[in-house]
Amino acid sequence: MYFQAKPGRPTALVDADAATETATAYNQVGDDYLTYADGDSQDLYAFDAQYGYCDRQVWQIVERKLLQRRAAGAHSIRVLDAGCGPGTWLRRVVTHARALGFARIEARGFDVARAQIQHARLLARNLSQMPEVNLAFEVGDLTERLPEANATVDLCLCLYGVLNHLPVPRLAETVAELARVTAGHFITTVRAVGSTPSIFVDSLDKALRFRLDHKHERCDVQLRDGRRISFASHLFTASELRRLFADVLEIEDLRGLDLFHSRFAPDSRWNPASLAADRRLYNELARLESAYATDPNFIDRASHLLLVARPRHAEA
Repeated sequence: MYFQAKPGRPTALVDADAATETATAYNQVGDDYLTYADGDSQDLYAFDAQYGYCDRQVWQIVERKLLQRRAAGAHSIRVLDAGCGPGTWLRRVVTHARALGFARIEARGFDVARAQIQHARLLARNLSQMPEVNLAFEVGDLTERLPEANATVDLCLCLYGVLNHLPVPRLAETVAELARVTAGHFITTVRAVGSTPSIFVDSLDKALRFRLDHKHERCDVQLRDGRRISFASHLFTASELRRLFADVLEIEDLRGLDLFHSRFAPDSRWNPASLAADRRLYNELARLESAYATDPNFIDRASHLLLVARPRHAEA
């Protein structure tokens, strides 16, 4: 069954359906999603999962924003992770913020999938008990109003497939709500329209078959273990992402992540070990990524689009 807003059907019901389907999908995969998306849950900065290149690029930006705030003399920081999944990114931020010497850290992550929040709480139990660290993970729907007051979040994250799963008619008001609470910087990544195939919740080898219906913006997956999942999936162009945020935030950076790295990654199920990339190839791929990340002919073919923005009154 495809997700469509029918004439006369209340928007709230449409949103509830989309949220329920997304929650069901990510609840079903449980901790398999953590392994697929983030790799080793105990090694926060290994960045060796499937999208390791993207993770490293995003972390460089997050780390830089933390350093800038600390260098400016700030002793406290407030962080929000909208669609936090198993909490890996928020744990990275809180751990590094403590290492940088922030005396007070307030961090909240929320996700529509209860199973992911349970994993996040379990993995963060020691971190959340540290002095002057207020770390909370909650079940929540991004299409609802955020409890944070205006301009109170120093670093707001919304990473990977979160915005891809929202009903398109609700994107503008959802983005406006994220902008409302952001005082410092907002960082998001989304799946691009020309990206390589994905089932979002796990690696492709776990799928028996899958199909992305662009007309109805649905991703339907049959997993090899017999489970079937279906959820909303909207892929973005760079120009669409820019238009979505331009009215509510000042865009610092908009570029494609992983135009080349994943396409040159060997597959152990098919390629011989001798095809493993060497340092020279990695260096060349990094050069190509830098050269074409914002090129209009390439950007929409990236694995993900990265957008970094801030309120117009905020300093870079």
